[in-house]
Amino acid sequence: MKTVTMEYRVPYADTDMMGVVYYGNYLTIFERARNELMRRTGYTYKKCEEDGFALPVIHAEVDYKSPARYDDLLEVDCTCESFRGVRLKIACTVRRGAEVLAKGFTEHCFVSLATRRPVPPPPAFAAAMSETEGK
Repeated sequence: MKTVTMEYRVPYADTDMMGVVYYGNYLTIFERARNELMRRTGYTYKKCEEDGFALPVIHAEVDYKSPARYDDLLEVDCTCESFRGVRLKIACTVRRGAEVLAKGFTEHCFVSLATRRPVPPPPAFAAAMSETEGK
């Protein structure tokens, strides 16, 4: 599968009193990586919304291995792991150098912004993701 790698420098605002990245902020990092994956496929999240669609998270998991700290330069690998029907699964791995700090995924359901109901994705999105998935 095609993997997009994004660099992320940890800002002080992402850390807790122990000086490590607060656990919930990993999902924000996943979101940034997912947006970058979509951008690099040529179908941005902004375009998705302009077309009248959204991709709400319906399930998320994170496996924490080791803490990241303020000013760490992280690399986030993001992959479209599966795309079937209205569902999309995006996997992410957060690394500091060769060390894996966290792994996880988010699952999404394609919905219409007008009705908030699940709908098939627009052809442009399906084409962009099918070019990413499995490569």
